[in-house]
Amino acid sequence: MDKLQTDATVLIVPGLREHVAEHWQTLLEARLDNVRSVPPLETDKLDCAARVRAIQQQVQQIQGPIILVAHSAGVLMVAHWAARHSRAIKGALLAAPPDLNAHWPQGYPLPETLRTNGWDPLPKGVLPFRSIVAASTNDHLCSLDAAACLAEGWDSELLNLGAVGHLNPASGHGPWQQAEALILELDR
Repeated sequence: MDKLQTDATVLIVPGLREHVAEHWQTLLEARLDNVRSVPPLETDKLDCAARVRAIQQQVQQIQGPIILVAHSAGVLMVAHWAARHSRAIKGALLAAPPDLNAHWPQGYPLPETLRTNGWDPLPKGVLPFRSIVAASTNDHLCSLDAAACLAEGWDSELLNLGAVGHLNPASGHGPWQQAEALILELDR
C-alpha cells in the first residue's frame, strides 16, 4: 500500500496514554510518508510543561511546514504550546478534546491533579493557525457542546463526527480514514 504523501510534515501529538498500538494515530503514522511523533515521556507524565517542551523539541527539528495531529489531552497540549511558542503551523487536526470542567470516569486524572500539573486553566484565544476540532456526540470526556465552545474560542472549524465515543480503541475505533482526508485538506 502506498504511503500518504503530504507537503507538510505531520507531527503526531498523542494524549496521556501516549502511543497505543491499535490507536488511529499510531496506525496513521505508519501510513504517512512525511511524519514525526512526539515521543513518550519517561517521567512526569502528567506535567503539562514537560509535554509542551516535548512538542517544541520536535517542532524545532522540522524544516518547512507542519500539520499538527492531536488527540485527547494532546489537543490541550497543542493549545498550551501555541500560547507559549511562535512557529508557523500550516494547520491542526484536533480530535476528541477533553473538557477540563467535565466529571471524568474513574481511571482518569482528577481535576485538581490537572490544575496542579499546569493543565488548567487552558489558554484562551484564537489559535494562530487553521484548525479543525473533530468531536463526538457521545464522548465520555467531553460533550459536543463543550467541544463547540473550545472550537469557537480557538476560531476552529467544528466537525461533528457523530457517536464515535472518545475516538479510540476503547470506543471501538482503530483506523480513522477520515483523518487522512482532513490532513490532506489542511495540507492544501
